Amino acid sequence: MTTAGVWHPVALSASIEPGSSAGTHIDGKEFVVWRDNSGAPHVWEDRCPHRGMKLSFGFVRGDHIACLYHGWQYDTAGQCRYIPAHPELDVPGSIRVPVFQTVEAAGMIWVAAEPTESAPPAPQEAGETVSVRSVFFGAAVDAVLAAIETTPSRPFSDEAAASVLRQIDGRLYALTVGNDRLLLGLHSLSGERTALHVVIAGPAARYAGKGQAHFLAWTAELRHRIETQPATAVAA
Repeated sequence: MTTAGVWHPVALSASIEPGSSAGTHIDGKEFVVWRDNSGAPHVWEDRCPHRGMKLSFGFVRGDHIACLYHGWQYDTAGQCRYIPAHPELDVPGSIRVPVFQTVEAAGMIWVAAEPTESAPPAPQEAGETVSVRSVFFGAAVDAVLAAIETTPSRPFSDEAAASVLRQIDGRLYALTVGNDRLLLGLHSLSGERTALHVVIAGPAARYAGKGQAHFLAWTAELRHRIETQPATAVAA
């Protein structure tokens, strides 16, 4: 299995609330994930053009994100709109942050991490989802995939059933366990660090609470396996 494609999952949708931001990495590069107060997600380069401060350390005000250092504010297109030290200044259009195409799908926030005018459609998965967690590993994506294939989950809705892992699109995978289905977003933080964003494909009425706890236990087992076994054993 491969994880090719321009779209990268960077967070669970439920993890980034309106008016909040968080920093992350994709293959070693720094990004800020934030939501404006209307709930729209944005993923940008995590650097204020003024002095290089991380925008993820800043704060969201309406549809602007402001740098913590000197309070420069940027609109949803990445354009600087307000500089507190010069409140009457008509800010030059050259002061802007690199922004990237961002969508929500399968209970996750996705970004096309390379600038492109014609990115292919983002991974899609119809239906309600329930967030489980984002789990972080000190291992490469291939090792995490191998561990998923060899660490079966017990079904929540059935007594017993085999786990089947299938690639849906690029970095989006489905793990089917009996009548249950997990959606897995593989997120390469760097060469040897990976985040796995896990959601349940199904209604909250069935899975909220006990179902989330059930699959949360599987993610803990998966992380324990990766952390306690040599990489060669996990990938075998």
